[in-house]
Amino acid sequence: MLNDSIHYVGDALYCDGVAVAEIIADVGTSTYIYSGARVLHNYQQIVEAFAPLGAHVHYSAKANANLHILKLLIGAGAGIDVVSVGEIARAQAAGCPAEQIVFAGVGKTPEELAYAVQQGVGWVNVENVDECRLLNQFAAAGGRTMRVALRFNPDVQANTHPNIATGHKGAKFGLNADDIRYLLNHQADYPALDFAGIHVHVGSQLGDTHATVQGIQSAVDLVRPYPQVRTLDIGGGFPAPYTDAPLPSVSQFAQAIAPLVAGYDVILEPGRSIVADAGILVTRLLYIKQQGGVNIYIVDAGMTELIRPALYHAHHDIVPLHRASPQTAVQVVGPVCESSDVFAKDAMLPALQHGDLLALLDVGAYGMVMASNYNQRLRPAEVIVDAAGESWQVSRRRETLADLAQWDEI
Repeated sequence: MLNDSIHYVGDALYCDGVAVAEIIADVGTSTYIYSGARVLHNYQQIVEAFAPLGAHVHYSAKANANLHILKLLIGAGAGIDVVSVGEIARAQAAGCPAEQIVFAGVGKTPEELAYAVQQGVGWVNVENVDECRLLNQFAAAGGRTMRVALRFNPDVQANTHPNIATGHKGAKFGLNADDIRYLLNHQADYPALDFAGIHVHVGSQLGDTHATVQGIQSAVDLVRPYPQVRTLDIGGGFPAPYTDAPLPSVSQFAQAIAPLVAGYDVILEPGRSIVADAGILVTRLLYIKQQGGVNIYIVDAGMTELIRPALYHAHHDIVPLHRASPQTAVQVVGPVCESSDVFAKDAMLPALQHGDLLALLDVGAYGMVMASNYNQRLRPAEVIVDAAGESWQVSRRRETLADLAQWDEI
């Protein structure tokens, strides 16, 4: 959806104060463009909504690990939530102190746990009993005490797409209540670990606050007998407005959980809600065809650049860089050799010509981070418009054919 940063000025699409066409004239297509101002606006809204709870925000880097975005958020006071050593290294490269990093993930390797200990990350969110054994071993060998939050699977069904629901009993995520009680009752068996927190996250793109409240209430009830647990990490899941359907605001989430978290230090790990509507993917119309009674626009971006529509049937509004009327329903597809490489089956667009430009909206989250080289396609460039909204720069160059072969050994 259009917003205060991604908007039309007259009939031309702008990112804050910069005409998108100006950027594309220099950089080409396909290209991701991010609004630094929108990223900071969304972050600040979360900070303000949860300020009465004293919550600290750790931005979830898996949503978008662009270094310039990480630097913006770290500079604004955010910690970083990571799920791999690659994200740890990236967060540190962007200037995040190790103690402000939360390391989560259901399948951390021994090498990753050893690296986290070596770097001195602030929190490790543990999801397996054996993970505690390994982490304790590495921490003891390194002469460190690692703070641990035990991730609880509360067995609640969130109102979201099944592929991004994480808190139900059949999910791979988290520990059950019995395992958490076992660990807390056997703290002495893990002398290099400090079981100081409980972590609960029920899913992403949540359509209401009910599952979050239920999950947090279950977590608080579980750890009430254990006074050493004073930190409550409630994850993220706050939704981004991909359509005009009503969604709960971050303030509504904060108000709903406030009565449950009194006396706890609160950590948040939002990602999508900070960056989704700050990004667009600009693509060029290659070909137009009428087939089977359908008008088809074939563009130069595809599921290799943005996989969410193919993976989740996710909706992204598509708009022309130069607004015009009238509009008609068209199918917008990519060039990848897969039938699922379809961005929209009924996008309302004006009559366009070969070479015209389109923008897919709300792609700042789970866009470039999930891009691939399938079909040996080159991943796109990334551009960021600065927080003042007045200038832009390439933050990651477009890949080249040489990049595709740089790791091969022949």
